[in-house]
Formats: sequence, C-alpha cells, structure tokens
Amino acid sequence: MIWHVIVLGGDRLIRVGVIGAGKMGLSHLAILGAHPDVELVGVCDSLGYLLDVLEKYTGVRKFSDAAHLFDEQPDAVLIATPSASHVALVGEALARGIHVFCEKPLTLSAAESTALADAAANAGLVTQVGYHNRFVGTFREVKRLLDLQAIGRVTHVLAEAYGPVVLRPKGETWRSKRVAGGGALYDYAAHPLDLLCWYLGEPETVTGAVLARDFSAETDDEVYGTLNYAGATSAQLSVNWSDESYRKMTTKMTVWGERGKINADRQELEVYLRDTAEVPEGYRVGWNSVNTTTLTPPVWFYLRGEEYSAQIDHFVRSVAASKSDSSAVARVNDFASAAATDRTIERFLREPSGDDHQRQAEPANHHDRRLFGRARKGHR
Repeated sequence: MIWHVIVLGGDRLIRVGVIGAGKMGLSHLAILGAHPDVELVGVCDSLGYLLDVLEKYTGVRKFSDAAHLFDEQPDAVLIATPSASHVALVGEALARGIHVFCEKPLTLSAAESTALADAAANAGLVTQVGYHNRFVGTFREVKRLLDLQAIGRVTHVLAEAYGPVVLRPKGETWRSKRVAGGGALYDYAAHPLDLLCWYLGEPETVTGAVLARDFSAETDDEVYGTLNYAGATSAQLSVNWSDESYRKMTTKMTVWGERGKINADRQELEVYLRDTAEVPEGYRVGWNSVNTTTLTPPVWFYLRGEEYSAQIDHFVRSVAASKSDSSAVARVNDFASAAATDRTIERFLREPSGDDHQRQAEPANHHDRRLFGRARKGHR
C-alpha cells in the first residue's frame, strides 16, 4: 500500500477540528496543520491557558466547548480526549453528520462501541480509531504474509508490549483510574490486542487473565492471558507498562505456523520459512530479514513515526473520497474493527484470575460528560 498525500485544491480542503490538546492531541494537531489538504477549523480543550498559547503562537482558533466547534460544521473532527468522554463526543459528532477520527480505545464499553459503529454506518460516515500499528510497515507485512498463508495454518501467537510508563506510585490523573480509561489494559494492551484481532479475528474465549498492580492504586500495570480461537489456534498476551528495562513502548508480535515463523516489531521483520512453505515473491526458504525502512513509504511530515502521519493521511483521503466521485478508500481501523478490539478487551475484564487485589471484575462504563462542554446524553 502506498501512503501519499493527495492535493485536492484550495476549494476542496477537508475542514477538520481537534478536540483534546494533550500529548496525542497536540501531535495530531501538528500533523493536520502540515497536511496540504486540510484546513484546521480550530482546537477545543478545557485548559484555557493552553488554548491561549496555541492561539498566540499558531493562530489556530480556540474553543472551550465542543458544541461550539461542532457549530462550525467541520467535515471531520479528531477526538483525543480521555477515553471516558468518547461516547458523548463521538455520538454528538455523528448526530451532526461529521466524520470522526477518535483515539483508542473507542469507548470503555463494547456495547457502546458497537452502537457507535452502527450509527456511523447507517449515516454513511467515515470513522477511524488511532490504532497506529496497522500503519507500521512490519506489522502490515505480517498481515499480508498471513493472508498469503506463507507459514500455513497459524498455531500460536505471542503478543507483547512493554514500557516504562508507571515506575512509582503517582498522584491521581485520568490515566490512573479505570473508570476514566486508564491502566495498562486500555493504554498498552489495546495495541497488541488490536493486532491480534486484525490477524486472527476475535477470540472465542480468554482464559487465565491476570490484571496485576505494581504501583497503581486503582488500575492495572501488568496484563497477561491466553486467547483461544477456532481450529486449535491460541495466543498469549504479555503486557507490562512498569518495565524499566525499556526506554519507550515496544510492541512485538511472534507468530508460529505449520510452515514457518514470523517475528516482528516496529523496526524489523524476521520470517523463517520451511521447505514446505509456499514461498512469497522476495522471500526464500530459511531465515529472511527485512528492515522497516524497506516496508515503509516516506510521508510528507514526520512526527514520532511515519505511522502517525500515514494514519491521518488515510483518514483525510477517506473523507475526501466520501465527498467526491472518486473511488472509495479501503477502511482501516474503522469503528467496527475498534468495537471488535473493545470486545476482546472486555473479555479480559470479565474473566480475571489471581489474588483479590489483582481482580478487575467488571468493565468500566462511567462516562465523564462534564469534559469539553455539553455533550448531551441523547446524541449517540
């Protein structure tokens, strides 16, 4: 797949508003601001001083109430707020006929994610969720090789994510509270679980789920468990965001099949093919190694990684295609696929094991509707 920027012309710019100016929101704001086919409508956040700084140094319009941003009738909005606020904000955007890019997870309730996916489909709106690993060249190549059945039937997958996020007890923030969408399960494990859904579909069951606390008082720092699929295929999830041995978040996927094995992280893809394998073009029997630079087309604006710009460009092109007679752009990370990931996340919350202090018995379903103005309950 080639990632590129289409030039639509000044009278056909895609008008996009940003809601939430935290770490991810600011990153997305910078990428959108550099996109030649995007007109920034404005940015909305609850912190007035932050909006003042953005307005002063970038000239972007500021909004303290999401409803006022919606009143500007943007083509699309990018929502990068705490997860508990997603249902209300996404619901109102869809009710107003606005295309939506939302940071992950889509919601804290699989039922509500499914309802939003259905609402968007019925309205014919473009949706996307920020599971950026589907735009990483190595992980995309894993998907292509599996679709080609290069290693035959998949027998087992090890999905890992590690990083140094919580290394000591911290004060209260939304990231430290399960009801707000904090914790390693929602923040870290969601990424490898989304890749598993992409590669294998949804699991039939999750067993041996462990949600352990190292430093956090109200949520999990480690997540482990086994996912079971039809046809005797299984996967093991291993996630720890309190691992100081890693400098930053690292996601790894190891896939075993009847005819070979695949190792992948963001930097490199390693493929071992047995002599019984159907060898794809460009590969050979035995070990193959491919660097991510070989698999990743350049982007027009680099920030944190090519995948972040690539996913925004894909969303912009999808919105542009929906507004014109051009051929449709294949949906990637739409609300329907995000709902499947949310259902898988919820299985870990419903089937925990271990000591009482490790249990997280019920999925969170609290919605903070006070964030970013009057997101009304009736708009879903």
